[in-house]
Amino acid sequence: MSILIDVVRVAGFRGIEDIEIPFSRVAVLIGANNSGKTSVIKALQLALGDYSRYISEEDFYIDENDCAAESVLVDLRIIPVNVNGERIDVFDADWLEEFEDRVQSEASGKQFFALRTKCQRDTIKGGFSTERFALKIWPEYEHWKEEVPSRQKPVRKKFDSLPFISIDAQRDIHSELRERSSFIGKVLSSIEYETSDIEHLESMVAAINEEAVKKSEPLKALKTHLERLNKSFNGSGEAEITPFPKKIRDLSKQFTVHFGEKENSSFSMEYHGMGTRSWASMLTVKAFEDLMENKHKEEEKPFFPVVAAEEPEAHLHPNAQRAIYKQLVQSNGQVIISSHSPYLAALADQSELRILSISGDRASVNRLNEDIEPEDRRKIQREVIHSRGEILFSKAIVLSEGETEEQTLPLLFEKYFGEDAFSLGIDFIGVSGSGAKYRPFLIFAHDFDIPVFIFSDGEDKTISDLTSHYERVFGETDINMAENITILENTDFEGYLLESGYEKVIEEAIKNVDGDEKIDQWIRRRHGTPMRAVKSDKPSCETCNQPIFESPLRDYENEDGRYKAMLDILDTKKPKYAKVVAEELCKLEPEEMPGKIIELFEQIKSGVKL
Repeated sequence: MSILIDVVRVAGFRGIEDIEIPFSRVAVLIGANNSGKTSVIKALQLALGDYSRYISEEDFYIDENDCAAESVLVDLRIIPVNVNGERIDVFDADWLEEFEDRVQSEASGKQFFALRTKCQRDTIKGGFSTERFALKIWPEYEHWKEEVPSRQKPVRKKFDSLPFISIDAQRDIHSELRERSSFIGKVLSSIEYETSDIEHLESMVAAINEEAVKKSEPLKALKTHLERLNKSFNGSGEAEITPFPKKIRDLSKQFTVHFGEKENSSFSMEYHGMGTRSWASMLTVKAFEDLMENKHKEEEKPFFPVVAAEEPEAHLHPNAQRAIYKQLVQSNGQVIISSHSPYLAALADQSELRILSISGDRASVNRLNEDIEPEDRRKIQREVIHSRGEILFSKAIVLSEGETEEQTLPLLFEKYFGEDAFSLGIDFIGVSGSGAKYRPFLIFAHDFDIPVFIFSDGEDKTISDLTSHYERVFGETDINMAENITILENTDFEGYLLESGYEKVIEEAIKNVDGDEKIDQWIRRRHGTPMRAVKSDKPSCETCNQPIFESPLRDYENEDGRYKAMLDILDTKKPKYAKVVAEELCKLEPEEMPGKIIELFEQIKSGVKL
């Protein structure tokens, strides 16, 4: 049986006015820059660690009126859980003793320990004061800041059994070897030997030093000259050269780490790249954690570390990211990871993902609904997170059906707004189909509160399917009036362009790809040939009761024959023509673009407030 910090609330801290974050044993914080990920980790450090020593005026939230918060509040709730991470009713005896008489019970009998940390300016002594209190109740989120803890019994003890271990984004084992406060420094400072072992080791070192001097002419010459110091000490002194530390207690001062593929080719960490040095630094945290855990076991005390790692993927290739993620989550405590890596996010369980975002001046956090059906969950993992992980960081998602739209719309967006869509955090995605193909993206956008826009073909079946799947996620909607959905009129994208007077654009695109004679050759060779079989209006077959299919003949000699020929050419290899169609459209002025595309862009402009 163990424990878990399952909810954290933060107010008035850095860019966070007020936020509540549900946590699992492993939580992966995802979000764009300045979305609050680091602030959440530092708030936890303020509550459990030593961040209060470093708090400054800049840590107090400043609102839209340039007024600073009066105080910083961090509330966290700790609950007992079983080996599967599921909440149970009561803490075991060790944790009850650790939390003393501060454990409370809900009406249902389930126990919890709620800790409030309050930091404010000290108007008497100057600087800042930090206080901790136990809460008697865990109030509803809407009223949490109104809860006033009893000041008669402040929490003064540091919960050694619940250490906060912060792994900073800027880490380098080479520089940390000389810092006693680093994790490897703490490991080295904890080195202890029995007295007899110290004597034995130091005698071995003395022998090595003596041999090293004997075998080196420069060292022997240096020793001879240094012995002239005897004259200053009336002949009673003796110079001693120790190439290696003489005392075991000094070993850590010259401690180095070498690494290489083979023993003879390993070299010091200072000569390795930042990826190796960063990774090595993170592994020293595990050594420190194991050291602490062993000490707690010896003292028969509980131990549950909270490890918070910022950007563990820094400087690492994808396979190394996979390895470091697995090493982190193997901790026996709680693990919080902040990341910008779609690859690392794809390694996490969907239930572990938390997307942080800033809307206006307000930070918010979202996660996937726990009640998602298994098949939808599988599709979200495969089709969204694994294949399109970049949209975890999107400010908006634009969905369309085909590759032509996926390649064309971003280029036209840049032409229309004068800025690259990616730089504005907007992702254009072709779902390669309609209806059900939209569903995993819609669920993802809904649960993570990412604005979603749809650019849809206008055939009846397409609209029917889109309506069905959209309403299953967002509720009853008139998609023809929705401010985030643009629907073409009874056609697909290529057909819409031709019907809207952009025949020259399509014709130039085809000529650029296949030459000036492509369309005429197509008409000569394909006129009168059968098209794909389609279901006819005739009654079903009387013998087999199956519907009747017919293959109509191509007719390119009527007034819209050339128009039909161009559509047929595009349908053969849409990806082949998509970019060229986009390039031709980009030759137009923004106001000359097709109306439906302008309609979509204006919806995005309004909805995302570009």
